[in-house]
Amino acid sequence: MSPSEGVPAAAPDYRILGPLEVGTGASTRLRVAPGRQQVVLGALLLEPNRVVSIAQLVDTVWYEDPPATARTQVQICVSSLRAKLTEAASGAAIVTRPPGYLLRVDEDGIDGHRFAAMVSEATALTAAVRLAEAATLLRAADALWRGPALSGIPSRILQVRAGQLDESRLNAVESRFDLELRLGRHHQLVGEIATLLNEHPLRERARGQLMLALHRAGRQSEALQVYREGRELLVEQFGLEPGDELRRLERAILADDDTLRVAPARVVSTQDRTGRVAPPPAGPTEVPLQLPGDIADFAGRADLVARTEDLLLEGAGRAATRVVVLLGKPGIGKTALAVHVAHRLSFDDFPDGQLYCDLGGTRARAVSAAEALGRFLRALGVPGSSVPDVLAERAEMYRSLLARRRMVVLLDDAAAETQVRNLLPGTSGCVVLITSRARLTGLAGARLVDVEVMDHAQAHRLLTTVVGQERVDAEPVAAAELIEVASGLPLALRILAARLAARPGRSLAWMVRRLVDEHRRLDELAHGDLAVRASVALSYDGLPPDARRLVRRLSVLDVSSVPVWVADALLDDDSQRTADLLELLVDEQMLEETEDASGLRYRFHNLIRLFARERLEATETPGERRRSVSRVADGWLTLAGEAHRRIYGGDYAILRGVEPRWVPGAEYLARVHEDPLAWLESERVTLCAAVELTAAAGLDEICCELAITLVTLFESGCYFEDWEHTHLRALEVAEAAGNRRALAVLRCSLASLHLSRGRLSAAQELLEPVLVEFTELGDVHGQAMARRNLALVDHLRGDLDPALMGYRVALAQFRTAGDPVGQAHVLCQIAQLDLDAEQLAAAETNLVAALEICGRVGSRRVEVQVRFRLSGLLVAQGQFRQADAELAELLVAVRSTGDVVGEGRVLHRLGTVKALLGRTDEAVAVLTEALALRERTMDLSGAAEVRKELARLTG
Repeated sequence: MSPSEGVPAAAPDYRILGPLEVGTGASTRLRVAPGRQQVVLGALLLEPNRVVSIAQLVDTVWYEDPPATARTQVQICVSSLRAKLTEAASGAAIVTRPPGYLLRVDEDGIDGHRFAAMVSEATALTAAVRLAEAATLLRAADALWRGPALSGIPSRILQVRAGQLDESRLNAVESRFDLELRLGRHHQLVGEIATLLNEHPLRERARGQLMLALHRAGRQSEALQVYREGRELLVEQFGLEPGDELRRLERAILADDDTLRVAPARVVSTQDRTGRVAPPPAGPTEVPLQLPGDIADFAGRADLVARTEDLLLEGAGRAATRVVVLLGKPGIGKTALAVHVAHRLSFDDFPDGQLYCDLGGTRARAVSAAEALGRFLRALGVPGSSVPDVLAERAEMYRSLLARRRMVVLLDDAAAETQVRNLLPGTSGCVVLITSRARLTGLAGARLVDVEVMDHAQAHRLLTTVVGQERVDAEPVAAAELIEVASGLPLALRILAARLAARPGRSLAWMVRRLVDEHRRLDELAHGDLAVRASVALSYDGLPPDARRLVRRLSVLDVSSVPVWVADALLDDDSQRTADLLELLVDEQMLEETEDASGLRYRFHNLIRLFARERLEATETPGERRRSVSRVADGWLTLAGEAHRRIYGGDYAILRGVEPRWVPGAEYLARVHEDPLAWLESERVTLCAAVELTAAAGLDEICCELAITLVTLFESGCYFEDWEHTHLRALEVAEAAGNRRALAVLRCSLASLHLSRGRLSAAQELLEPVLVEFTELGDVHGQAMARRNLALVDHLRGDLDPALMGYRVALAQFRTAGDPVGQAHVLCQIAQLDLDAEQLAAAETNLVAALEICGRVGSRRVEVQVRFRLSGLLVAQGQFRQADAELAELLVAVRSTGDVVGEGRVLHRLGTVKALLGRTDEAVAVLTEALALRERTMDLSGAAEVRKELARLTG
């Protein structure tokens, strides 16, 4: 998603270049409370549209000694800020994103971002020798500042970040002084530079600029006095002499060196940021210009281009070579980006040319360091007969030749650190840009830049640039579908765009239709020498056999991401080796690593998944694939079953069949134990996908078992569509297998779904034949479940005698089957019949018995249901205060488990009780909340009852 996508229309103007301010208009400021709120907002503003973890925020606020309530206090701060920003911006700007928060904002609305963009643009103008424009832009950028960045905010961490911003301002001001000196404005600059130097007397660059301005203004003695004052300050405070540049400038002023006079602006050489081409300056030797041609229609990477340029150009003058490594998966556009950036670096900065080598790191035979050095030395003018044979000697000669040169070195498709280490210059005059699918973390001092997939806006820009604005505008839906198919991969999108550009008579919809079949999609993603399949194959073929096997088997899972244990199951290996293989696949850009509350997870890019699935179908037998799927499904069933047991106190209230044979490690079971319902909620999409996966594999028993186990989640969260879809899919595979018991179990569960939706006739139509089926199978537990549900149908219809009879039969069958939770549930229903008949003593007996069962087995979920019935008994007994206290406790319990249906019911009764106690205002507030929940869960009859009570109270 692009930084501005989804940003509220009236986003505030955020000001961090000075005291923190949030402006909602030309003259209106939104007040942010000093202290923690300003610290939290400041931290979010420094990382716009990126997640800032709660741990980072805690450190930023308290640094080394946070209180025990630190996380809660941060959450309170964020809640308050969110409310203020929502009010000011007509929409929430702070969103929750594990493991913290993200400030969604148009970055152009942040003065710090605007300042950086203006400085970057000025740098580009300088490289294009548009000096006056660059100086004007830098002066405008400096006008954004209102004082030291984030001044007045009490945070040590923010003070460090603010210091970096302040330093960037000083650098920009000094860069403007350089430009204006080149433009001959030395007379006007003297006072301005002197003011800066008075505030920052140790800045040697500013001191040299003042000396030069004074010299050019004919004030040579004053220029030398500025030098002497600076030298005395350094010697007195630090015992140091001025730097080389300042000493050389002093000698040049003493000698009245002609080079200090204003020189005419140089003409841009080679292909620069403006795209203009001119011959390089003449010299005694030919300047090597080895870069491949830039892409004329390069589009969609402006932020990444600017960031890479900044990293290459920052710190000029240091002793070390500046090295930037562009990392990314196959087809992500690393080479195109690197070539584009290298061409944008001006000949003013790097007048001695460019060196380029495709190292072939993903090919069967990569280019060795010795071979690459041989090419570079010849390009630098060394005769072939003089190139040393020994690698170390070639590297020494190469570094010596580059020591006095300023060059751009581009090393494409590097395999490992050992391949490039000898290709790095030894001094700071040169910059090195490397592309690789490996992370190359062993290169000391290298800056790593991850090249991610394009967001929708960037992809749309690329498509428009290649295909044409008119064609894209004419078919916006088809254009969006093409972008979605490419999944942000520039190579894929460029192939599609190139094919359309070559066929101007074809519509975009024509290309979309050709891409519908996933089995042929990679065939379509090829044009000329461009092919997604070939690009991915280079990485895949270089993997060890076990890693290739894991890539293939992971492709069978149609889920967004998976935890480590899934890889263990696919390979049937729970050793550390599997985790190592996953890390290797991340390093080789075949997988992406992510993290959530459950720990590390791994995911595919969609097109890499298609490639891996092709290899899976071509390499592994159907039996091998089925066994891999079975182990993964066993793991999910183990964890989901454990969640059910924790909620219900055992394998109760569920018709279990097969036991899983593959079990994830104890650490994953422990995560389920922490909060079973929350775990089910977090893995809901993946668990539903597992039902689909097992159905596709024809694993009828485990498919049925998974679907049934997930009812715990579906029921509490009102995921009725998931409930229906998973059960219908499991029914298909059970019918195909002729699995009578699985069919009966699934239909009995679907009847419960109908009951939850108030569809009594549909439930009865399923339950009557299911009861017959369970009876023929001799399944007492199944009979108990079916009879209980049929009794509930009678109960809801008002047929109380048949309902009571059915409940009593079900109760006996649950005892025979050894399901105490089933017994508790039935006792609870019988107690309700007693309450309706005003047999309060009988109701109390049954409810106490049910509550004792729940306490004994630890069934928290059914215990809440029993206590809800008890609150009804207390109301019937006229014990309204006790009922109010009981319901207040129940409300906390249902909210802690995310049971929205139970919450709606508890709120409804609580509102009724408060009305009986004469607390009308409280009753109206609680009932209003209950109405919203009952409408949200589509409980239409319950909502109607709440409306009646509200009308009576407010009437």
